Amino acid sequence: MPARTTTPRPRRRHRVARSLAGQLFAVQVLIVTLVVAGCAVLAYVLTSDRAQQAAERQVVATATTVADAPTVVQAAQRPDPTAVLQPYAQQVTRDADVDFVTIMDTHGVRWTHPDPAEIGKHFLGHIGPALAGRTFTETYTGTLGPSVRAVTPVRDAHGRVVALVSVGITVQQLSGQLRGAITALVAVAAAALALGGLGTWLANRRLRRHTHGMGAAELSHLYEYHQATLHSVREGLVLLDRDGTVVLCNDAARDLLALEDPAEGRPFADLDLPEPLRAAVAGAEPVRDQLHLTADRVVVVNTSPIGDGPDLGTVVTLRDHTELQALSGELDSVRGFAEALSAQAHEAANRLHAVVSLIETGRHRQAVDFATAELELAQQLTDRVVGAVNEPVLAALLLGKAAQAAERGVDLVLTEESRIDDALPEQLNARDVVTLLGNLIDNAIDAAIDGAAEHDGPPTVTVAARTDARELLLRVADTGRGIEPDAVERIFERGWSTKQPGPAGARGIGLALVAQAARRNGGRVEVGRGRGAVLTVHIPFQRSPGARDAVDVR
Repeated sequence: MPARTTTPRPRRRHRVARSLAGQLFAVQVLIVTLVVAGCAVLAYVLTSDRAQQAAERQVVATATTVADAPTVVQAAQRPDPTAVLQPYAQQVTRDADVDFVTIMDTHGVRWTHPDPAEIGKHFLGHIGPALAGRTFTETYTGTLGPSVRAVTPVRDAHGRVVALVSVGITVQQLSGQLRGAITALVAVAAAALALGGLGTWLANRRLRRHTHGMGAAELSHLYEYHQATLHSVREGLVLLDRDGTVVLCNDAARDLLALEDPAEGRPFADLDLPEPLRAAVAGAEPVRDQLHLTADRVVVVNTSPIGDGPDLGTVVTLRDHTELQALSGELDSVRGFAEALSAQAHEAANRLHAVVSLIETGRHRQAVDFATAELELAQQLTDRVVGAVNEPVLAALLLGKAAQAAERGVDLVLTEESRIDDALPEQLNARDVVTLLGNLIDNAIDAAIDGAAEHDGPPTVTVAARTDARELLLRVADTGRGIEPDAVERIFERGWSTKQPGPAGARGIGLALVAQAARRNGGRVEVGRGRGAVLTVHIPFQRSPGARDAVDVR
């Protein structure tokens, strides 16, 4: 036995770590972390900036308030301002929640300070703008460390600068104020990161379940195999979602359904297809081996729900049945020919016995007359068909159908105008000839038999077949009941029939195949009325490109 080969599967030593879900989880966690960290940094910067601005507003307000106080203005003009201003500065420091209030002379010598040892020493910082009469702020490192401070002038009643006031808040105090906000911010960021990570983990756990733990490369290869398989199979395959929209239509299905535009993304009910086919696919019950006709083909349709229920969608498979249907029609014709030949052989044997009996009884003249009459009757139709129709397939079909009709008690008559001397249209093959004329005659024979009780004389089928410079004409008329006006538009639909229901696909297919064969060869079918129904097929020698409407009611 040959060695069994298997397709190697990709190694998965770190399946979970390298799965698509795992990769997405890592990426999403990184993104969430970066976003949360960025938001935290931005919030810290904004909070720090706002705290700086708030501190500046606070020290400016406190400094200007102290500079405008009458106590400060009066004390600045006395010999010992420290005695009055030091207790006042300490009180303001406590009430205004600042770190220092320093009052100094115009040379920068301190009159007040939180540390009494610093009184009398020079102020550490800039005082130039304040001496010029302007209040300003700065961050400067003094005896208490880095601080945000404001310096403002003290003016007497004449507007002269007689002293300076500096109020400050140390950076250490600002950091303490920010510490609580930062702690809350970190807690919020950590909670956001935890929630984001949890949500990402849950989403990727579900994704891992749906992707079966496969990585991106594996999914890509699986998709490529899937596409290659679906588009390489010879059977048509159409996938519909739960709303009836086409998700996938492979190449074979597009050819079988003669779809010119892409079908993906369009509702199946909106495709340019015969109504019976669309209704079968849209039905609630699965379809099993139903025959349907498209513009050019006979297809076998099967539908099946996807998964355990119909909510996921539907799989539609299509098989080309055109050739098989044509062969089946030819086989039916051959079977009819065989049955007719068998009947003729039986009748010939009976007639031969009659001739022998006449000879044995000495009635030779009667035997000759009887045999001659039978030969003339049998030869008359043959001579008529062979003389009028040079196409072998068409002539054989007419002779076979004539014998079949005679067996069923129906007269088949070939009109005097019938003549086919030239070749048939180039696009018309022998199978289509059998399909067209064979189905028309079969339906006419059935109709003539059904309507025999309503007309005088034997049931009759009249056939006309002729060609001219432009077209082939095939006309079949019967003496049946005719076609009801309200049924004319439906007789070429698959499944329409006045006969009793038979096996699946055995009723209502003949005239549908006639219309399809006419359309395929660029022709048309006319429906008229005489004593019964009259159906005429026109097949042009020059096929009209894009011909679609094959039915013409006259």
